[in-house]
Amino acid sequence: MDWLNSVLNLVVPPASLVMLAFSWPALCFINTCEWLYNNLYTENMENKVVIITGASSGIGEATFGVVMLSDVTRQIAYEYAKRGANLVLVARREHRLRGISENARRMGAGHVIFIAADVVREDECRRFVSEAVNIFGRVDHLVNTASLGHTFYFEEVTDTSVFPHLLDINFWGNVYPTYVALPYLHKSNGRIVVNASVENWLPLPRMSLYAAAKAALVNFYETLRFELNDEVGVTIATHGWIGSEMTSGKFMLEEGAEMQWKEEREVHVTGGPVEDFARLIVSGACRGDTYVKYPSWYDVFLIYRVFAPNVLNWTFRLLLSTHGARRTSLIGTGRPVFEATSTGRPVSESTGRPLLEGTSTWQPVAGSYTFSQFSPPHPYKPVQ
Repeated sequence: MDWLNSVLNLVVPPASLVMLAFSWPALCFINTCEWLYNNLYTENMENKVVIITGASSGIGEATFGVVMLSDVTRQIAYEYAKRGANLVLVARREHRLRGISENARRMGAGHVIFIAADVVREDECRRFVSEAVNIFGRVDHLVNTASLGHTFYFEEVTDTSVFPHLLDINFWGNVYPTYVALPYLHKSNGRIVVNASVENWLPLPRMSLYAAAKAALVNFYETLRFELNDEVGVTIATHGWIGSEMTSGKFMLEEGAEMQWKEEREVHVTGGPVEDFARLIVSGACRGDTYVKYPSWYDVFLIYRVFAPNVLNWTFRLLLSTHGARRTSLIGTGRPVFEATSTGRPVSESTGRPLLEGTSTWQPVAGSYTFSQFSPPHPYKPVQ
């Protein structure tokens, strides 16, 4: 058997590339026909019920991490609102949901309710799904956008309590709502939409746990798609860099406290509009697409990863070179993020340079905060 595998290792990769090259025109034609058909028979969302998780200021706000996508969830809600859907918005912060709900209502949503809940707790997932069914009688789309990133090097972590929080939000925060909503999605032949990231297969530094969680998430939904056998659709949306709070260096430390990270990421990139990504997600879900990719040219790197991984590694090492001292964020590592100077301006412990802009004197922040500390003050609020 060993000699057979050795022969196949030599024959199968080049033979597959040759077959793909010859079949590429036919595959493009088939994909084009499928795209045209799906656009002609797109799903009408008027009066249908859409549950959107993580719908406040972006996706998965946390006190020890990074808000990965600031406006994507909000824009997804608005896109569904323009199509006349009934919206159920779920997030941890009720006051953020109120403004989104009012805007969605003005944009054409039939009815909007918002529910304060924690998606990493199964009992709270059952609560908001039950509330949606009790009010509207059905669930047609479940849009999972709960996500939390980080920008620390793995070896710099001294408080490992941040690890389960990252995995809870990025994995279980999507799985629990799906598990609870599946019976109702079966009844409506509905659809699950999950917001993943290109990091699930494209490695980037300082995002090791986030990338691992996203890889687990994508594999979970890929497997679930086969198990559901098209009775419930699954649309996986993956994004590269988009215009958001992460690419602008904005972090959330605690309720109402915003911090500007002056040491930006090594690669200075400008992402495409968040609105475009949200529009692609909603239109792709309504067409029944299995994947929504923004931008799609990132797929080229997947070919290099399979057939020339060393070339991909060399390229990223060159592009992500720090040109000297390694710069990082200590948020979430268990170390103090900053300390106040004699002038009242906080500075980085690693570089000694100011990190925050503002007039108030900040106190040292260390360790991490758990999501279980949150207790929603009100179950839900309907928007008239």
